[in-house]
Amino acid sequence: MPNVKTAVPYCGTPEQEEKLRQVIAAHKGQPGATMPVLQAAQEIFGYLPEEVQIMIAEGLDLPLSEIYGVVSFYTQFSLNPKGRYQISVCLGTACYVKGAGDILQAVEQKLGIAPGGITPDGKFSLDACRCIGACGLAPVMMINEDVYGRLTPAQVAPILDMYK
Repeated sequence: MPNVKTAVPYCGTPEQEEKLRQVIAAHKGQPGATMPVLQAAQEIFGYLPEEVQIMIAEGLDLPLSEIYGVVSFYTQFSLNPKGRYQISVCLGTACYVKGAGDILQAVEQKLGIAPGGITPDGKFSLDACRCIGACGLAPVMMINEDVYGRLTPAQVAPILDMYK
């Protein structure tokens, strides 16, 4: 398993780990247990760091490589922690041809993080995505559930400042 570096180290609580143990116990031995356990773990921890994957692999008596394979294959799972404000910049075709790369670069410069990263204070995380279904508003950025369209790089900093 590659060593995934994050700005925020794993900090699961004993309560979270106990919840995960209960989920694992409820699914152990059932066919297809991996997906529901991973989904529950992501809800509990917010992401699936190596430490959580190890707990799941050991609890379900599965190889860690199998757990990591599922986690890294499905986009619903995250190996990195998410910030309180989750930023997604659409890099789908319509957004990309209208300057989404410049929008992404403006976010990176403002926050000092790259896609997949999180600010040291845990406030913002950044991801690039392929399409959010708002092609008519290209280029588009989402912050949690808020959609910002027809963006220019100059608009990025003031928008992010609203969330500070």
